[in-house]
Amino acid sequence: MTDKPFIRVFMVEDDPDWIKSVTAFLNHEPDLLVVGAAASEEEALRLAEGLDYDVVLMDIQLTPSGREGIYAAMRIHELRPVPIIMLSSLTDSDAIMQSFTAGAANYLDKTRFVELPQTIRHAYRQTSAMEPLLREFARLKREEQLQALTPAEREVYELIEQGYTQSQIEQKLYKAESTLKNQVNKILKKLGVKSSKEAVEQVRRRGLRRQPPD
Repeated sequence: MTDKPFIRVFMVEDDPDWIKSVTAFLNHEPDLLVVGAAASEEEALRLAEGLDYDVVLMDIQLTPSGREGIYAAMRIHELRPVPIIMLSSLTDSDAIMQSFTAGAANYLDKTRFVELPQTIRHAYRQTSAMEPLLREFARLKREEQLQALTPAEREVYELIEQGYTQSQIEQKLYKAESTLKNQVNKILKKLGVKSSKEAVEQVRRRGLRRQPPD
């Protein structure tokens, strides 16, 4: 990756005191610069569309009991596949696994904030090396979700994913309307969704679903 004067950092964190202290801490480093901060998922997505940044620091909990940061990380990674470092005081394996499923390049406990500069540098420099691993992980998550489908159902699902309408699928696969409807219903049931659109969205997002607050 081409060297730049600064590694531009975008921070997503709901605690204003943390934003202030970590921004000062990182900006003290000669090669790091915090270029923006967001306090909520909505603000993060809005800023992510127009802000120039190289690395994202993402707090998992953007509300006292939720994990909105995981969902936001997934959305941001879709907009721009830059390294995302998840920050949290959570140490349970489920939160960590969901972070990597969302596309995170690293995970750091907030109590280890002194390691942030080196963690950011490492994530930034290893972006190219991580891309093949993330693509393979995404492929495996896709296959994991679709493994319950029969070959015939998989064929129908992939046409739905490509944007074919039901009538177009009927014609392309020479299926009766009743047969196709039955197969689609089985696909939706196996994927645990209510519509074809929701099925495609869930598979695209590697099975991650927004979790309600505890």
